[in-house]
Amino acid sequence: MKKTVQTIRKSKGQRRLVAITAYDAIFGELASRAGMDIILVGDSVGNTMLGHSTTLNVTVDVMVHHTAAVRRTEPESLLVADLPFAQAHLAKEEVLQACTRLIQEGGAEAVKIEGNSNLEGTLNYLIDAGIPIMGHLGLLPQRVNTLGGYRKFGKTNEERDSLLEDATAMQRAGCFAVIGEMIESKVAAEITNSLNIPHIGIGSGPECDGQILVSTDMLGFQSKFYPSFVKAYANLEETILDAFRTYGREVKDNIFPE
Repeated sequence: MKKTVQTIRKSKGQRRLVAITAYDAIFGELASRAGMDIILVGDSVGNTMLGHSTTLNVTVDVMVHHTAAVRRTEPESLLVADLPFAQAHLAKEEVLQACTRLIQEGGAEAVKIEGNSNLEGTLNYLIDAGIPIMGHLGLLPQRVNTLGGYRKFGKTNEERDSLLEDATAMQRAGCFAVIGEMIESKVAAEITNSLNIPHIGIGSGPECDGQILVSTDMLGFQSKFYPSFVKAYANLEETILDAFRTYGREVKDNIFPE
């Protein structure tokens, strides 16, 4: 059954959601066939596929390109695309234009936006224009230069209160769901219990309404930055390396082609 914004929203309190990233037709089709509720075409494509050290180099054009590749597989999963670095802080009309491109040209069914309570007005404006929005709070990778690195959030009372306000503001604006990244487990549980929309966690403990992982992380493609919270469900890096090496050896030894 096709997953929609409404089926995701209505899952709150009924079942746990499963989400994964995908950046091309191959992974998009597999994610859909595996029954993922949500496929996120994340700006993590910059790190995982394009060789950048952060997500900051990813543009709207890049996101449209990769989202369209996944859309061509006609996934049963809800297809969500990331709004890239700094776009959400432009004039509202410019933000709407970028989101419109992700939907019209990329085929996204919703847009994910990193931010906090300061973006409530912009989020409401976009949702009123017909753009379904998934919020993203806690660790915001697009602010890595400001943060100076990656860390957990919610360790202090001030951060806890701020995160709860961010989540509430996103719900008030009309977001159908939020992602909470790298949030202390107890605070993540408070966020989950305070919302009537799904709170999907990544590195935020088990008390969320669902989980999302970066596909290359959970498939065992090792990288320079490998999050401690990730569970590798496969070791595809070694599998692919073995296949490449075997192929190379057979060509050199005149075994392939037979």
